Amino acid sequence: MCGIAGLIWKGGVTSDIGSEMTQMLQALKHRGPDSTGFALYGKGEEGVYVLRFKVAEQEDMASGFDIHRQVIERKAAVDTRLEEMGADVTAREDATEYAYRYHFKFGGDLKRLIDYIEDIDGVEILSVGKGLELIKDLGDASVVSGQYGLEGFVGTHAIGHTRMATESDVDIRSAHPYWAYPFNDVSVVHNGQLTNYWTNRRDLERRGHRFMSNCDSELIAVYVADRIDRGDNLEAAMTRSIDELDGVFTYLVATSDQLGMAKDVMAAKPMVLYESDEFVGLASEEVAIRSIFPREIDTWDPYQGEVKVWAAA
Repeated sequence: MCGIAGLIWKGGVTSDIGSEMTQMLQALKHRGPDSTGFALYGKGEEGVYVLRFKVAEQEDMASGFDIHRQVIERKAAVDTRLEEMGADVTAREDATEYAYRYHFKFGGDLKRLIDYIEDIDGVEILSVGKGLELIKDLGDASVVSGQYGLEGFVGTHAIGHTRMATESDVDIRSAHPYWAYPFNDVSVVHNGQLTNYWTNRRDLERRGHRFMSNCDSELIAVYVADRIDRGDNLEAAMTRSIDELDGVFTYLVATSDQLGMAKDVMAAKPMVLYESDEFVGLASEEVAIRSIFPREIDTWDPYQGEVKVWAAA
């Protein structure tokens, strides 16, 4: 079932997107109570990357002393490898006892740095970006938002997901959104199912891409980022996906300055849209949009096979 939501403020306007996305996703809690994820886009600092990573799963932390020792060792290993690669870490923050937020400056090969860090057993990078910060964990939106202190996160746009686990484990790795490794600032949330997942995944793997899960939503993220890397703009990449990705799906993709929406040609998965001169809100159900606009608004359903893209600036 699952629920997806997105918002974008036009003209470079910023807002408390952490609180707004929390409200939207909490309104969709009934569509997926197992886990909640946020991809939030702030302004960022010039020349500074934001790294979000975890060194354990939430449920691991109750398993005893050994996991706490492993958490300390894994975090120390990340610090060592960042230093070895010449990354200048300017800030470190413990988001939780197993998830962390770093700011760093780096002028080298970002993919090589990411690969080196993720070679540490038990470490998973959730996102690297100059604007993107990806947060996901078990529980509903209010629980995850409170745990990671997302209220007051100021930015221009965001996407989010509430998950009902049907085909994979209830853990952080299987939660959405997905970051398009190794492309900074590209993320995706998705409702539906791809029937040609493995064919497309093998093709992308032959092109050198890696996957952290068996979730088809991650495939969309990597597919779109790969098309952009090959010269397509976001709208062209998403339009191509309608023809090349088989199945029933509605998805949202965000980049550093854009938000896009795509529905397959059958349009079986729901999406409701509200747009004004200043703001765009999208969600699986209208109640999510009305949670941040508690006044009379006009919404509409995008057509089958439709792609739309909005810019933050």
